[in-house]
Formats: sequence, C-alpha cells, structure tokens
Amino acid sequence: MSTLPSGTVTFVFSDVEGSTGLLKRLGDRYGDVIREHRRIVRESFGAHGGVEIDTQGDAFFFAFARAREAVAAAVAAQRAHAEHEWPEGETVLVRMGLHTGEPALGEEGYHGLDVVRAARLCTSGRGGHVLLSEATRALLGSALPAGVSVHPAGERRLK
Repeated sequence: MSTLPSGTVTFVFSDVEGSTGLLKRLGDRYGDVIREHRRIVRESFGAHGGVEIDTQGDAFFFAFARAREAVAAAVAAQRAHAEHEWPEGETVLVRMGLHTGEPALGEEGYHGLDVVRAARLCTSGRGGHVLLSEATRALLGSALPAGVSVHPAGERRLK
C-alpha cells in the first residue's frame, strides 16, 4: 500500500447501485463490467492523487490528501461511467460518499468515525450521485470542477 495521507484526509467510498440485478441480467458478461468499472475508478482516482485503501466486489475505499482532488476524482469517475458503452446497453450507476476529517491512523490503517461517516454517506446515496459531508463541502469553497454544482440534500441521520 502507498503512503497513506495523514492529518486532514478526505475519504471516498463508492459502490455500484443494483449490481445484483446487473449480474442476473448479464451473466458471464458481468465480469467484463466489473473489470471496466474497476479500471475507471482506479484511473480516475489515481490521476487525482487518491490512495486505494480497500476494495470488495464493486466497492472501493480511497483516501485523498485534499478534498478538491477527491471531488475532482469522483466527478471524473462518474463522467467516465456515464460515457462508457456498457454491454447490452446497460447503465452502470455508481454512488459515492465523501467525508473529510482527521482520522486516527494505526498499524492496520485508518479507523474512527470519519471513516464510518464516509461509508454511511455512500450507502445513503443513489447511483450517479456524489454525496459530500458538510466538512468536505466547506473545504471546497467555490473550487468545483467545470459543470458541477452543489445541491443541499438536507440533513441526514446516519446509522
């Protein structure tokens, strides 16, 4: 694993919405979808300085030293998924949750509520959406990728 960002860190969790349905519809071709999804996420996040922490199936956990790069990576990945020609005309929708904090960093990696908040934001989102915590949004200021705007989703009660 690469050197992990420390201090103030932005976490990104992502997950393909409806992946079980995709698997049922595509059968053996689902492996191609996951392979392409993983390539898109790794290329987009890596190009913006993201460090891959973990992956399981179609889900990813990345860390970024800066909130702006995390948001730029999430937008790039969402755009790449939307533009990609998926098998049999399928659409692959990815939900993403971003939270910025100052997590504890132990021998096994990150731990603490900041990690949990980012994961919970991801699971409360819908495919094609990037949900930001207020902490992440505040660090962005007005520096958003071209064509992107922030829309308040209201207060959410996370598990």
